[in-house]
Amino acid sequence: MNMQAMLKQAQKLQKDMLATQEEINNKEFVGKSSFVTVKMNGKKELLDVKIEINEIELDDVELLQDMITVAINDAMKQIDKETESKMGKYTQGMPGLF
Repeated sequence: MNMQAMLKQAQKLQKDMLATQEEINNKEFVGKSSFVTVKMNGKKELLDVKIEINEIELDDVELLQDMITVAINDAMKQIDKETESKMGKYTQGMPGLF
């Protein structure tokens, strides 16, 4: 393979990687925990928090805080899984690059 062909292949790979990362960044992920639902984008930015208030006692703020934490972590795990799944083809078995 000549150098120009290798460069062209590397540029295509970079373009594909950027397009895949942009696709993940724009996707929305929903994390749930009991009566808390959070929505995040692929950049791990929190977009929305919904709390079903009729499911919680007003004096149980600590439980609410725990449920928010669990829901956010659930969404972040989904983002990591999606990123590893889609970007893994570019790393060829080298985990942890994305």
